[in-house]
Amino acid sequence: MTGHTHDQYPGIFLSTTDAALPEWFSNDYQKYANFHPMQQGGKGLLFACDDLNLGRAVAIKTLPAGEETCPHEIRRLLREARITAQLAHPNTIPVYEIGKTCEGQIYFAMKKVQGENLFEVLIRIARGDEQTKEKYPLDRLLDILQQVCHALFYAHNHGVIHRDIKPENILVGIFGEVYLMDWGVAKVWGMPNDEGDDLQPDAETPAHITLAGRRPGTPLYMSPEQVRGNPPVDERSDIFSIGVLLYEILAQREPFRGPTLKETFANILNTMPEPPSQICPERCIAKELDAICMKAIAKRPQDRFSNVQQIIDEIERFRCCAPSEGGDPPK
Repeated sequence: MTGHTHDQYPGIFLSTTDAALPEWFSNDYQKYANFHPMQQGGKGLLFACDDLNLGRAVAIKTLPAGEETCPHEIRRLLREARITAQLAHPNTIPVYEIGKTCEGQIYFAMKKVQGENLFEVLIRIARGDEQTKEKYPLDRLLDILQQVCHALFYAHNHGVIHRDIKPENILVGIFGEVYLMDWGVAKVWGMPNDEGDDLQPDAETPAHITLAGRRPGTPLYMSPEQVRGNPPVDERSDIFSIGVLLYEILAQREPFRGPTLKETFANILNTMPEPPSQICPERCIAKELDAICMKAIAKRPQDRFSNVQQIIDEIERFRCCAPSEGGDPPK
């Protein structure tokens, strides 16, 4: 970790996030009823259901068939639940409990949020959907990004690196809530530098990253150090991913996308893209946002912002001083 001390913050450690459930563990899974499949959450399965004891709707996450007994996937699911629960930030989803289904499968229950992920929003904007563009002007998208940064800064100060920042992992609720999701591949205190780096494809990964219209996903947001496997990943890797996300918000495209996975990784390592304002001159992107974006995606970690609070401050300064789209003051 870099940039600030953690003495005043309780750390989150591997010993608490990856421990096995004790033998005496028990719970009452029968209190859940009326299950309905939800949109898939990462590698897990999501179901909406009713908690009959409390009379509220909840979301249940468990493992898909074939992986419910895999020790690695069980550890990752427990890590996601425990990290999210221990962070307990307004921009992380509230976790209610870890338990076992009647068949003995591990699950965790969390708040059910009505909304959509940011990827769905950005896709509609890129396609020119006027209703979405009106609902999500630039100032609103910057507000969403700031809220994600608040969750990250809180996590970093508790010793947690997310390592998988992307629009699919940002949930926007219908009442304006913003949640940073999927902490299953996060790095916590006590974790070796190479532990859990299942984000990185191996040498046999197929070259093509866009097949049958599928989203290429995580590689587009990886930092150079994640691609190389060194230096050790710290909070500046998350800062790089935030910069990629800001670039996508501004230019409506990812900065490092190549036709193949190999070329995408080569772009991340070796190519500095043009600023968003040059990619999309018709959008009149402010130079201040260009500067924030390009600093965040600098190749060398030491050339980026040293902590996420600096990005929050820079975006806030721009939102307070710059006119919004259409020339009106930002709301």
